[in-house]
Amino acid sequence: MTSVPLPQPRFRVSRTLRAIAVGLAVAAAAPAFADDLADAQRHIKRGQYVQAMEKVDALLRATPDDAQARFLKGVIYSETDRPAEAIAIFTRLTEEYPEMPESYNNLAVLYARQKQYDKARMALEMAIQAHPSYAVAYENLGDLYAKLASQAYARAVQLDAGSRTAKAKLALAHELIAAPAGKPAAAVDGNGNGNGNGKPGR
Repeated sequence: MTSVPLPQPRFRVSRTLRAIAVGLAVAAAAPAFADDLADAQRHIKRGQYVQAMEKVDALLRATPDDAQARFLKGVIYSETDRPAEAIAIFTRLTEEYPEMPESYNNLAVLYARQKQYDKARMALEMAIQAHPSYAVAYENLGDLYAKLASQAYARAVQLDAGSRTAKAKLALAHELIAAPAGKPAAAVDGNGNGNGNGKPGR
């Protein structure tokens, strides 16, 4: 029996930090510094990663320990297919700022892309522990469990091609994983509809 490729969930990356999470007072920072951070975030949003990295590197030359600039550098690495560098940055940020859920969330996304689902789950659980109302982490955890469920149902169908229940559950898991960001799958009720921090889907 030929295996059908499973759909990939669209795990959501956090692209911004809440300043309060890391005890930073951006409003009290030098205006030029805050402007450069905002410029870097705008470049990232537009997919202008070279320009964003230039801004972030300039900020880090001035303040090498700045958590927001380091976080943005990790985001740029994530978006430009440099997972090892991104993982190193987000791991260090989780060690220095364990109360900051965004770094755990982004680690989980990177691990999930590498099919390291146990590490992804643990990182998401840490994000939720750090900030119990961080909706993005809950959504990603649900997507992760849906992905694992679809793999299990696919295996059940391989082993018992006549199982209608396994096929129905596999179809539902596929539909759930393939649902566009912000919209529940047709078979899912409106309870799973939370949109988190408004970050664009990935």
